[in-house]
This record gives sequence, C-alpha cells and structure tokens, in this order.
Amino acid sequence: MTDPSAVDGLLARARVGWTRLTATEAYAAVQAGALLVDTRTAAHRARTGDLPGALVIDRTVLEWRLDPTSPNRIPEAGSRRRIVVVCRHGYSSSLAARSLRDLGLDATDVVDGVEGWIAAGLPLTGEPADVRE
Repeated sequence: MTDPSAVDGLLARARVGWTRLTATEAYAAVQAGALLVDTRTAAHRARTGDLPGALVIDRTVLEWRLDPTSPNRIPEAGSRRRIVVVCRHGYSSSLAARSLRDLGLDATDVVDGVEGWIAAGLPLTGEPADVRE
C-alpha cells in the first residue's frame, strides 16, 4: 500500500521557494497584468463557473503552451509575465506552478483554488471560457 503522506511530501517540496497567493491576492495580480490560467476540467467549470479573463489550459499541455521557447506556445506566453495557476482546490495547481517555475517562469498558484476564489466572493463569469488546446 502507498504511504498516504507521499503526496503531501510531494506538495510540500513543490511549494518550497515561492509564495502562493490567496484568491484576493490572485485577483489583484490579474488586475495588475498577471496571466490567470485555469486547469480545471470542463465538467467542474460547468458546475461552478469560469473565472473572468482566465485562459483554460489542460494540465497535460500546460508546459508546452506557456514555455516561451516552445513552438507550441500561446501568444500570451512570455518569460517575464507572471502566471497564476488555479485548479479546483489548490493542489494540482501547486504542482503545475512548480513545473512552470522549473522552466524559468514566474509562476505561482492560488491557495484553496477556485473554491477559495468563490469563498472570497470574487467574480465568476457566464461568458464562454477562453480554452487553449
């Protein structure tokens, strides 16, 4: 049987050396020009709503879309632009942010994810998501 603390250790190591943002701090960072990247599934976004201004990028292609040296990058990708990754609860976004940081990008994530965003009373949108494949 797998040690239940193994994933907790992985998360703790991933979060070393950078500061995660509260939902309110993330919202302010986006207002100041940071790129908000939502990695949630379509089903979860349909249940809770989308985040205004967020780009939806599947976790399986995230690094290729945001690495400025990748031939598969999106136009918004840039080595100097801050990236704020959000997921449902703030776990997989930490792993994603660590991976982006390992590529040399200024990335962080949101404590408590979209659930924290909703709890903070921050806006959601009914507009269609900007999905990048």
